[in-house]
Amino acid sequence: MKALRAWVARLFGSWPSARRERELAEELQDHLELQVEDNLRAGMPRERARREALLKLGGVETAKEAYRDRAGIPLLEHTLQDVRFACRQLARNPGFAATAVVVLALGIGASTAIFAFVDAALVRPLPYRDPASLVSVTESIGTLVRRSPLSHADYLDWKKLNRALDSLDVFSGSGYMLSTPEGAELVSGARVSAGFFRTLGVAPVLGRDFLPGEDAKGAPAAAILSHGAWQRRFGGREGVIGETAVLSDIPHTIVGVLPATFHFAPRGAAEVWTTQQGTGACELRRSCHNLGGVGRLKPGVSIAAADSEMKRIASELELQYPDSNRGQGASVVALAEELVGHLRPVLLLLLGGAALLLVIATVNVTSLLLVRSESRRREISVRGALGASRGRLARQFLVEGLLLAAAGAALGLGLAAWAMRLLLRLVPTDMARGMPYLQGLGLDPHVLAFAAAVSLLAAMLFSLTPVLRSPFTAIQDGLALGARGSTRTLWRHFASRLVVVELAIAVVLLVGAALLGKSVRQLLDVELGFDPDRIATLRVAAPPARYDDSERAVALAREVVARASGLPGVESAALTSVLPVSFNGNTDWIRFVGRPYDGEHNEVNQRDVSADYFATLRVNLVRGRFFTDAEDASKPKVVVINRALARRYYPGEDPIGQRFGDTSLAPGSIKEIVGIVDDVREGALDSEIWPAVYYPFNQDSNTSFSLVVRTSQAERSLLPALRAEIRRIDSSLGIVDEAAMRDRINDSPAAYLHRSSAWLIGSFAALALFLSVVGLYGVVAYSVSRRSQEIGLRMALGAGRGSVYRLVLVEAGRLAAFGIGAGLVLGTAAAASLRKVLFETSAWDVPTLVGVAGTLALAALVASYLPARRAASVDPVTALRAE
Repeated sequence: MKALRAWVARLFGSWPSARRERELAEELQDHLELQVEDNLRAGMPRERARREALLKLGGVETAKEAYRDRAGIPLLEHTLQDVRFACRQLARNPGFAATAVVVLALGIGASTAIFAFVDAALVRPLPYRDPASLVSVTESIGTLVRRSPLSHADYLDWKKLNRALDSLDVFSGSGYMLSTPEGAELVSGARVSAGFFRTLGVAPVLGRDFLPGEDAKGAPAAAILSHGAWQRRFGGREGVIGETAVLSDIPHTIVGVLPATFHFAPRGAAEVWTTQQGTGACELRRSCHNLGGVGRLKPGVSIAAADSEMKRIASELELQYPDSNRGQGASVVALAEELVGHLRPVLLLLLGGAALLLVIATVNVTSLLLVRSESRRREISVRGALGASRGRLARQFLVEGLLLAAAGAALGLGLAAWAMRLLLRLVPTDMARGMPYLQGLGLDPHVLAFAAAVSLLAAMLFSLTPVLRSPFTAIQDGLALGARGSTRTLWRHFASRLVVVELAIAVVLLVGAALLGKSVRQLLDVELGFDPDRIATLRVAAPPARYDDSERAVALAREVVARASGLPGVESAALTSVLPVSFNGNTDWIRFVGRPYDGEHNEVNQRDVSADYFATLRVNLVRGRFFTDAEDASKPKVVVINRALARRYYPGEDPIGQRFGDTSLAPGSIKEIVGIVDDVREGALDSEIWPAVYYPFNQDSNTSFSLVVRTSQAERSLLPALRAEIRRIDSSLGIVDEAAMRDRINDSPAAYLHRSSAWLIGSFAALALFLSVVGLYGVVAYSVSRRSQEIGLRMALGAGRGSVYRLVLVEAGRLAAFGIGAGLVLGTAAAASLRKVLFETSAWDVPTLVGVAGTLALAALVASYLPARRAASVDPVTALRAE
């Protein structure tokens, strides 16, 4: 600290300090005593002599203040002079100034834009009361699923038995048909237990929260509106409290309106919140899991302690209910981890890439400043010889660094704001609904503070580098040697090291970008098990009260398929309960007829599909047959399975004709396997293939399904006609999520995260490659220009053009080799941390490493060749005469 204070004092000059004040007081006291002695010699009494001396001095404190004012004015004047001089210097070198500002702005803009996303998702606390004590409570299934939804019965037991949580509440997704004067409209919603908002610590801004017991069976139906729904659908009227909203043909009393700032990522787009009364078919079965859990820790209880407590309760329930709870564990994690934890690896990867680009930009500007400071050696030496102190000259460099950093920061903030808007527009709509924390993303105080900190660090680096390298202590040498004094030393010792750093970082970014690009290619080329081209999709939701029995639901499904199939350009149409490439879930537990059973859970994906589903998707039939449209509830129950199920549960035997049912083998649950199809990727692109069973829709119908249509025309052009035709069947049907299957796949969360990471890191890598090659070119070109006499002398003594080429290229090649070598070592180490975001791509991918090294070596060769060619074209006589 003493050394730092001393450096600051030398740099900025002195200001009032305890030591300085003591010195000032002592000096004034000495001056006063001398004046008193003069008065005494003049014959004055001592008391009068002292009074006269004080009057002449004007008072000790007044004198001190005047001295401080005189001492402070030169510092201010000098600073203003430095600012004016720095502006003139930059204006005289517009190329240097523009290059430095633009390069720095690219680094600051990229890092600031990515930090804004990191801040919104990972840094800011959740918008709830005491968010650190909020936890996500889920079940787990052995090692297969770390976090799975709760069953309603398990939730009630966990709520009653646990001693670690102050409260535990649940939520689930639910879409509603909202009756409006214009007809029914499908709105997104959520069902929650009565204490859900109290657990989060969120209070309605209008009306009230759900009352305790309002989630009990038979309680009056109540609803709370999101702030957006209140504004859009109810005109923002305060009188909306107490009004009735008809949701899926059931009247609900509106009791409250949520704050505009409220969001809950799992149900980010929910417009209507209702109570979870546990009366659905799933909630009545302990084995059916469809609820998310949110809890608040008791004071002094850690997350680890709560997790252990819930695992203990899960073990007790497993013993109590061996059929439904076998293998069912528990998991308690921070709520923030559950909501955004899956984004952490990607966001930190992008922030790391942006930081590396910022380092390269800063190094590049530092290199420019070093070269410029060498050209100003004579100026600095002359100023030093005329009396400028080391601190005075250092302050000049500080002002210039601050000006450059301020200009770069201003332009960088503009680039960051533009980049943030662009990146937000590129987020698929479905993903954006699950990222409500990105709403209002912009240049907020957190982001501005980050940009200011980065800019200040850059300014300090820009100032210190010339200060440490400038010849303040060798004024005579500077005057004698001018700008030539230590060019070769600078080239060999410092500028060359900066170039090596730039090249190494560029290699790291290029390796990361290449691996991510290869990963994206592997991901999008993954085997889907069906042909996704020329398929249009949309989701249909029917009011349950109107289609309350299976016959009506089946009739509606058949009518939708028939109407869609009759449209021009449609080759075939079919239905499914869950579209492919959506998620592994919506599962069944099955038990095989004729096999020993000890309560194990054979969990499989369950899908309800219509008869033409496999033909429409062009899924290959491996063995057996597809079911037909005639196989409805009156016929024996049949199923089609995928290869994964056959491999896992029927190894070495023929599954056709085999039967299975639910865990109790209830007669009504027994189904016969009639066909085996290729594995269709039901889950995300980067997830594993799960065993799957496909039930005939006519035997297991429901009121919500997805329509898939294969067309001979552009699939997007068919969507308006499909919507209109379905509306003609029943205007109360809800229609959402219209998209082409290929678009769904390309915009799926897995594809988007991998692709956006590859594009952003690739962009950073491209800029890094450009900046590092330009940096290498600049250093080599400057070195060549300063060695023109040496080169001229060599050529005058008989050296050929080839030897000059070798002289320059060998030295540049040595730098490139060091940079590329160091970069490959760092790149492979950094690639190991990418394993979580790479798909079927090794972090030690040799072709990628070789390709990156070759690309950068070629770029370095081109950058070095141009100065080498200029050097080889030097006229020896002219060069020697110029020197």
